[in-house]
Amino acid sequence: MIIDIHAHYLPQLVFDRFERDAAKFPGVVLKRDDKGIRIGFVGKELSRPISPKLSNLADRRSWMDANAIDHQLVGAWMDSTGYELPAEQGLAWSRFVNACTLENLGDEKRFTPLATVPMQSGKLAAQVLEEVMGQGFGGVMIGTLPNGEGGNLDAPDLDPFWETASRLNAPVMLHPMFVCGEPRLGDYDLVNAIGRLVDTSIAVSRLLFSGHLLKYPGVKLVLSHGGAALPFVLGRLGRHYEHYGDKYADPRKGFEALYFDALVFDADSTEYLLNKAGYDKVMMGSDMPFPAGDPHPLRPIDAVVKDEAKRRAILEDNARRVFRVRPDCTMPG
Repeated sequence: MIIDIHAHYLPQLVFDRFERDAAKFPGVVLKRDDKGIRIGFVGKELSRPISPKLSNLADRRSWMDANAIDHQLVGAWMDSTGYELPAEQGLAWSRFVNACTLENLGDEKRFTPLATVPMQSGKLAAQVLEEVMGQGFGGVMIGTLPNGEGGNLDAPDLDPFWETASRLNAPVMLHPMFVCGEPRLGDYDLVNAIGRLVDTSIAVSRLLFSGHLLKYPGVKLVLSHGGAALPFVLGRLGRHYEHYGDKYADPRKGFEALYFDALVFDADSTEYLLNKAGYDKVMMGSDMPFPAGDPHPLRPIDAVVKDEAKRRAILEDNARRVFRVRPDCTMPG
């Protein structure tokens, strides 16, 4: 079974039931107009139009069949996480999205959902994490900016989340946010081309130097986009630690605890990632259904991985070991 660990999904029930449940999260706006459907939080700028492909399971299955992908883990669209909301509204919004996701995917045996949690509050994020790990989710997907436009994942307020994730051995997939806080990204679609990678690299470097991945060893932290720049700059981070070692944790030890998707597009980059992280730490990912994803995510892996045991590890075994893939998952046909 070939498993894609990095894809995004927004359940149709979110749109169908929004008005019914909107009183629980008054800071959320869902606007329908000639541009499509957009979402906004607490009066801030509306999101990009929501791609219909995020909810279209028939189109998704066809794409998976064309790429020989049997199963997919699907996480939130990061623009819809609602981290900007007041904490209690964020709690209600996360529960609403998770409930809609579970219901929409209940009979869809080719998909394992990843839950969303309210990262604007470590206490409430821990509470939702406790709930979802017993509901059929394969883990959670979180963003790099825990209050929507800033904040740090190593902030003391988030310790309850990390403590709970470690205790539960929870899979936590980390994904960059759309707003990366750098004005030079405004041209050439650089937010997607490079901004997200910078965002991930900064967020995880803080986790490495703060010692979070050593302090919370039960967490299975999975980085999207091949870990961004981290596999390639680990030597520089290590040199930084050697110079300031009495102040920070060893980033190399933290790096050893990380997992990665293989979404780096090029065969030579794929080979480097595998050599740096290890064949037991890398899994196939597509970023489907976004244009910045890989339309043929198996090709770089097939180009460089000829050993059948290693190939099976990347395409199936690691995903089953790291994530809680639904036990009734089936092959197509």
